[in-house]
Amino acid sequence: MIRVIIADDHAVMRMGTKQLLSEEVDFDIVGEATDALDVVHLLRTTPCDVLLLDLNMPKRNGLDLLKDITTEFPRLAVLILSMHPEEEFGIRTLRAGASGYLSKEGDPELIPKAIRTAASGRKYVSPLLAQLLAEDIDMDYQKPLHEILSDREYTVVRLIAAGNTVGQIADLLTLSVKTVSNYRARALEKMNMQTNSDIMSYFYKNGLLT
Repeated sequence: MIRVIIADDHAVMRMGTKQLLSEEVDFDIVGEATDALDVVHLLRTTPCDVLLLDLNMPKRNGLDLLKDITTEFPRLAVLILSMHPEEEFGIRTLRAGASGYLSKEGDPELIPKAIRTAASGRKYVSPLLAQLLAEDIDMDYQKPLHEILSDREYTVVRLIAAGNTVGQIADLLTLSVKTVSNYRARALEKMNMQTNSDIMSYFYKNGLLT
């Protein structure tokens, strides 16, 4: 049996995923988590083969949480199931240690296949994400501006592009306003931009906001 933990703060999503997996004979749902603290506690107390993780978990930035989990539990397969399209976070999550990336807007029948792939020690890569990875390799010498940012810088400017203030971002990421401002300043410098309006325009033009 493949032991699975479902981590998502939406009860309807957890229920739907459980229903889908209950139809498979080789899955055992051993736990559910509703926020980042629950995830870590559950992983420390419950043997698990695959973690099905929402990228937007309360109490912790998703990419930071993913990195912490893959560092503390290196043998655990972590599949990201997110509302964000693959173009937005797929490559970043794979680089952070994820075993695969699935969009909640995609075909739900792919979830069991992805879990089995991850449980076997392999990466689950959809055709779209495979294409994005291929393009990323081909274009490595001329990466898009947002690809040269660190994960934290990208998270900050993406939240700015979505209309959040520095203070709101500090609250969301549990950081000081000064720290968020420093990430913003570094990102603006790397992207050769001056204002929040420049960031918003770039993100919308490049389809980086859902």
